[in-house]
Amino acid sequence: MKFAFCLFKYFPFGGLQRDFIRIARECLRRGHTVDVFTMQWEGNEEPELKITILPAKGLQNHTRAQNFVARLFPQLTPYDLVLGFNKMPGLDIYYAADTCYQAKARFQHSAWYRLTPRYKHLVAYEKAVFQSTETEILLLSKYQQAEFMHFYNTEAERFHCLPPGIAKDRIPPPHAADIRQTLRKEWGLAEDAFLLLLVGSGFKTKGLDRIILGYAALPEDIKKRAYVYVIGKDNPEFFKRMANKLDILEKIKFLGGREDVPRFLLAADLLLHPAYNENTGTVLLEAIASGLPVLTTDVCGYADYVRNADAGVVLSSPFQQTEFNQALTTMLSSDKRVDWKKNAIAFAKEADIYNMPERAVDHLERVAGKL
Repeated sequence: MKFAFCLFKYFPFGGLQRDFIRIARECLRRGHTVDVFTMQWEGNEEPELKITILPAKGLQNHTRAQNFVARLFPQLTPYDLVLGFNKMPGLDIYYAADTCYQAKARFQHSAWYRLTPRYKHLVAYEKAVFQSTETEILLLSKYQQAEFMHFYNTEAERFHCLPPGIAKDRIPPPHAADIRQTLRKEWGLAEDAFLLLLVGSGFKTKGLDRIILGYAALPEDIKKRAYVYVIGKDNPEFFKRMANKLDILEKIKFLGGREDVPRFLLAADLLLHPAYNENTGTVLLEAIASGLPVLTTDVCGYADYVRNADAGVVLSSPFQQTEFNQALTTMLSSDKRVDWKKNAIAFAKEADIYNMPERAVDHLERVAGKL
């Protein structure tokens, strides 16, 4: 079969983008053809994918998206199926990596916000997916479905919930202890140092400001041994200024996007993910598979896995900074980190958290066979 995959931007360190590339590779493994249409491609090209860049004009993201879709439509006639990783018209299947925009606009913004051109555009594209009777939806979190059905009366049978799909290279290898020791030596970390890790592009959404405030509130005896390493693609300047004002800038390391995240998951002592909103939070599962205890918020779609695995602490909404500060201090002071690590590894051995790409391509083949 011949598939068209459509997404606005590709860069190698985004969660949506990682899912896209793994689904594409599974299609190729099964003998399908995948052509990719995007406004922008960063990083290495995949040799077996035909990548078509459609540069879009416009001063704002939503106007560029409109221009991209207008240029995209004439390209889509020869395909057995069109899969979109962003909300847009004309899709056979939408991979729902993002939360419900209408819900966010209603609950997090004023009525004035809903008069803006940006709002009108984004809602129109969301309606094109969820009010269309022809678009199937691949969900990553069961919590998404209720919001989409509430705002768009989407038929329940159009939703198909996928299991998580983390890479198996997150499972600790037999020499995991050596990897941990080697990386910590590379970065000059003492044996008793605490390495606190944030992984994810979009530092504001992931709650880096909350982490900086929590770090600044640590007791001095813990603070002098603790470091925050931030891995992901975003502009760090606001957070550097924030850390500098709190006189802790030298303890916050911004590493950019990296390919060796599994090494850091093995070397760290806590994964911090106090997100403001998060459709899934794949890194939570990657941490669990690596045996890394987690401190996160209940707005993350995959937070229940942390609870079910007893692999850390999940903070309840509404978020309270003092509660996060106390939880961080307690987790770094507690012997339970050993139990959380054991619980996480045991859970990851049995849980169905690895086969999302295979299940996604099963759906693609089924839908394409009916078109």
